[in-house]
Amino acid sequence: MEKFTESVSFDCRLAPYDIEGSMAHARMLGRQGIIPKSDVTRILGGLKSILSDIERGKFRFRQELEDVHMNIEHELIKRIGPAGGRLHTARSRNDQVALDLRLYLRAETDNILGLVRSLERAIVGQAEKHLETVMPGYTHLQRAQPVLLAHHLLAYVEMLERDRERLTDARKRINVLPLGSGAMAGTSLKIDRRSVAKELGFGSVSANSMDSVSDRDFALEFCFAAGLIMAHLSRLSEELVLWNTEEFGFVSLPDAYATGSSIMPQKKNPDVPGLTRGKTGRVYGNLMALLTIVKGLPMTYNRDLQEDKPPVFDTVDTVKGALGVYAEMFPRLKFEKKRMADAAARAYSTATDLAEYLVGRGMPFREAHGVTGRIVAQAVAEGKQLGDLTIADLRKHSGLFKPEVLKRLGAGASVDSRNSEGGTSGRQVALQLRRIKAKLKK
Repeated sequence: MEKFTESVSFDCRLAPYDIEGSMAHARMLGRQGIIPKSDVTRILGGLKSILSDIERGKFRFRQELEDVHMNIEHELIKRIGPAGGRLHTARSRNDQVALDLRLYLRAETDNILGLVRSLERAIVGQAEKHLETVMPGYTHLQRAQPVLLAHHLLAYVEMLERDRERLTDARKRINVLPLGSGAMAGTSLKIDRRSVAKELGFGSVSANSMDSVSDRDFALEFCFAAGLIMAHLSRLSEELVLWNTEEFGFVSLPDAYATGSSIMPQKKNPDVPGLTRGKTGRVYGNLMALLTIVKGLPMTYNRDLQEDKPPVFDTVDTVKGALGVYAEMFPRLKFEKKRMADAAARAYSTATDLAEYLVGRGMPFREAHGVTGRIVAQAVAEGKQLGDLTIADLRKHSGLFKPEVLKRLGAGASVDSRNSEGGTSGRQVALQLRRIKAKLKK
């Protein structure tokens, strides 16, 4: 029973936050005259010494004491005597653990926000190097239209910006003080919750004590936002895995972020992208685990909530690890510009430019689409690319074609023409970069 019910094996991670919250609580109890100030001094000294031992790895957490809270309180009483028994005045482990988890997640959210920023800067750095690198854009994993590599990379920065905004918004709901809710009904003692909130840097105080001790929405919201971060990293990973193949040959990974085969000496496996793609599944699983834990709980606190921490902790570790290694690896990627340019020039990727040329000369788009389709079919039948066709070849299909159209059939010209807002032209990508860099400076 002791082994089955203990949580200290994993919630010991919350110890620094538990002590931080306890110190603020003790100070408030002293200010309010609920416990003697001399005892507050002793409590603070005892907690500081315990924290020092924990940080130095000299504190032994005991399974029989069940959780991090009782381990610290037991040790406090052992070190300073009966005064330590006053610390738990006007609080319960129910509001205490809710406080600890919020303090922990607030700190880790800030850490993850910093890592998101680091990865954004790394991607922007690569984009700045490739403002003239043309590559094929894809839909359905089929070559579609030429784009700038910088434009492609900045798409991931847009995803990360949304991730950053989601986390920043979620942080507001993490940053609510639950302490003072007691077991579930508050307390009859004259506590000052707002002074504790101010000391601990919380933006507000929970409004309902029953909701306060049972609420894990903030953890769910964090896990969802983390899941989306991993979804975006997984999409990027998939592309790097593909681009690193001989079939694509668009990118080379540095040796430090790849591994060899145990049997095939020629292999260089893209392990960081592969593992990131795989670890995305465990983050999704953590979100589902947490949703399942809370889905059938009656008011208020239930022991089931002890199981909320492992999925949260694992999500934090996984997301930080993935963001950190990507931020290190990304500046070291080598993009194969010639291979990309050659691929962009093939597969009739400028066919849409022909259709838009005809539209510009008055032809309805659907008709222009059909004309261009017949031109492509002719080129395929003759084993030619669009750039191999002459003006005479084109005029067989429409008299609207003039010699200047031939200049629009190159991949670079196609990219330059895509000057609509948010498009892939050099001018538009430069504007995107300027906007993103301004955000990153804030």
